[in-house]
Amino acid sequence: MKKILFVVAFVCAANFASAQDAKADVKKLIQLTGASAQMDMAKKQVSGMIPADKKEAFLKDFDALMKPFQDKQEQFYLKEFTADEIKQIIKFYESPLGKKFTDKNVKLAEQNMADTQEMMGKMQELMMKYMQ
Repeated sequence: MKKILFVVAFVCAANFASAQDAKADVKKLIQLTGASAQMDMAKKQVSGMIPADKKEAFLKDFDALMKPFQDKQEQFYLKEFTADEIKQIIKFYESPLGKKFTDKNVKLAEQNMADTQEMMGKMQELMMKYMQ
């Protein structure tokens, strides 16, 4: 009986450690893909509009607001990819081509943000033209 309990405890501990490793790998992957850099860019842009005396409180609330979103991202990766697949994707993003891809993706996101803002302004003008 003691041996069975030991084996069950060992298997549970191994599964927990494996899950923790996978979660750490997912966090690393999110960092490598540039997704967290995009979030940092948005955070910086938005916080620039907040008065200096309220910025510290805003940043604390912003981080708290983003935590569930980040958790959902992590859960997506854990659900959609095996631990081995995540390791392979990390290997790609750590390669020279993966690093270039990430760099260009961050630049693309910055450009898309600017283009989207411009397009939304034009869309608003168009809507006003037809709403009068």
